Amino acid sequence: MTTLATDPKRRALGKGLDSLLPRAHTPAEPGAELEGGKPREIALELIDRNPYQTRTQVDDDRLAELAASITANGVVQPVLVRPLQNGRFQLIAGERRWRASQRAGKQTIPAILRQVSDEQAMEITIVENLQRADLNPIEQARAFERLSREFHMTQEQMAQRTGKDRATVANFLRLLKLPSGVQARVEAGELSFGHARALLALEHAEEIQKVAQRTVSLSLSVRQLESYVQGLIHPERQEKPEAKAEPPVDPNVREAQVQLQQALGLKVTIEDRNGKGKVIIEYARLEDFDRLMEKIAGNRE
Repeated sequence: MTTLATDPKRRALGKGLDSLLPRAHTPAEPGAELEGGKPREIALELIDRNPYQTRTQVDDDRLAELAASITANGVVQPVLVRPLQNGRFQLIAGERRWRASQRAGKQTIPAILRQVSDEQAMEITIVENLQRADLNPIEQARAFERLSREFHMTQEQMAQRTGKDRATVANFLRLLKLPSGVQARVEAGELSFGHARALLALEHAEEIQKVAQRTVSLSLSVRQLESYVQGLIHPERQEKPEAKAEPPVDPNVREAQVQLQQALGLKVTIEDRNGKGKVIIEYARLEDFDRLMEKIAGNRE
């Protein structure tokens, strides 16, 4: 039985972006069509969308900004494509640049040509997207799940490949346990990654959906949601203990307190229990203490 470490195909996949994107002073792999590492202009109409693309939503405003930048300055970073048998090309990395160039009315786009397999193209696309910051949490979760399912990567391997820690990878994968309707809210930006994590503490799908709806309706912060969820899980902690009633003060004790306070000019508390107790005299300044000592001890000089 072959493993990720022993399967030659898996070893090739394990090289990732560093082996598939050009680097200075790095010789091309056999079969790679780099044209000396220089990008070539390829007609946009000859490039097909990447079928392995992880991103499902693109911010239209940001795409418009990128299109405006391309109109003014051109495409700064080439896209990565691979040749197809019919004379066309398939996009591997750089979909936003490709789309923005179309919007900007460009006829061609600078592209680096690489000869890679379907599996390599898929892995490059997923890893490249995960290294960017504009995927929503559910898109990232699905990308990690795909790396696990189709490339048999462990969470540790995925963390190493994408520059994230293993706990982060695990947290993203857990988002896929949320009901589909809640996942859609996260994709739409109605709920954040923090909201989604808080909802995962609940067990039942129906309850999760109700709490998600409440969170959106009331615009709850992550901290507020966490507190609310904990209240649902541990309702007993929400019950405030009844305040203990103060024991009644004996009228004679109360009268003695008043007399002492008047005599000393300080706050006095008498704690009496069946004829035994203590007298507490409070002072705020050293002068008050000196005056108290004079009244109690007198002048002993």
